[in-house]
Amino acid sequence: MSLSDLERAKKRVLMFGGKGGVGKTTTSASTALHFALEGRRTLIISSDLTPSLSDIFETQIGPTETPIPGVANLWGLEIDPDEVMRRWKIKFGPQIYEASQVFVDMPYDDLVDYVAMAPGIQEEFMLDFILEQVRDHGYDLVVWDTAPAGDTLRLLELPYKFLNHLRTAPRVYLGVRDKLQLSKMPFLELIDSWRELSEEITAFFRDPANTEFILVTIPEALGVYQARRLVGEFAEFGLTIEHMIVNHLITDPDSDFLCRRQAMQRPYLELLQNAYAGQMNITRLPLFAEEIKGTERLGMVEELLFPS
Repeated sequence: MSLSDLERAKKRVLMFGGKGGVGKTTTSASTALHFALEGRRTLIISSDLTPSLSDIFETQIGPTETPIPGVANLWGLEIDPDEVMRRWKIKFGPQIYEASQVFVDMPYDDLVDYVAMAPGIQEEFMLDFILEQVRDHGYDLVVWDTAPAGDTLRLLELPYKFLNHLRTAPRVYLGVRDKLQLSKMPFLELIDSWRELSEEITAFFRDPANTEFILVTIPEALGVYQARRLVGEFAEFGLTIEHMIVNHLITDPDSDFLCRRQAMQRPYLELLQNAYAGQMNITRLPLFAEEIKGTERLGMVEELLFPS
């Protein structure tokens, strides 16, 4: 099996997730390379706390869109939580201060920092940032190398908490308005605009026509058990995972050590196959002898993910 059906699906965002160290960056970078070579204007983003796109593409990539040398149609970007919040404050800080100062007497930075502590703000803006790349920056596809599994699920969960907060917040601020005998309160208008944004983001990322989550794992206990938990937790949100990549398989053992490793991997691979073969596309990738760095070696993985 392979990821070739994604070529026909024309998704706008591909999210790669799973336990740390299973090969999310390698497989997401190889996928981004494939679609760029196919002529689609592609951005690969890493939101991991310790991003490694710079290492795998062997070029310096930071918090601004950076062309990948030697590959047309491909850009990279590494964005950590601090950078997410810095951009959020630039985008929303002036609105927050203007809307709030009528009833809160606080210095600008203190007020904006306080509002930024609301549950789901950071996650909401990260999703907004991804959507903005697709909607406003002209990318055909965003490939997202997400944080390790627990953080990815938190990213998807907290915007719902933020949306619930926005549904109840007007009652609080209406009470403040009545107490202060104000006819208008700009903060209510700001909340309404945030609610609309949150609902737009939620609808986009829940729509399978737009977004695909690709689970990456390895045939070992921790990787498999984490993958199974993630499949179940996604189901609780009404989300399905249709693609799984099983990485680092021993395919051609030529020593006692590799034979033993292959024997260790076999029951985990069978477990995944028996549990999910009927409901998702399972792609197998071998353990490479070489370190996967640079576009030439990424091309080796790309050819296995998208065989011609």
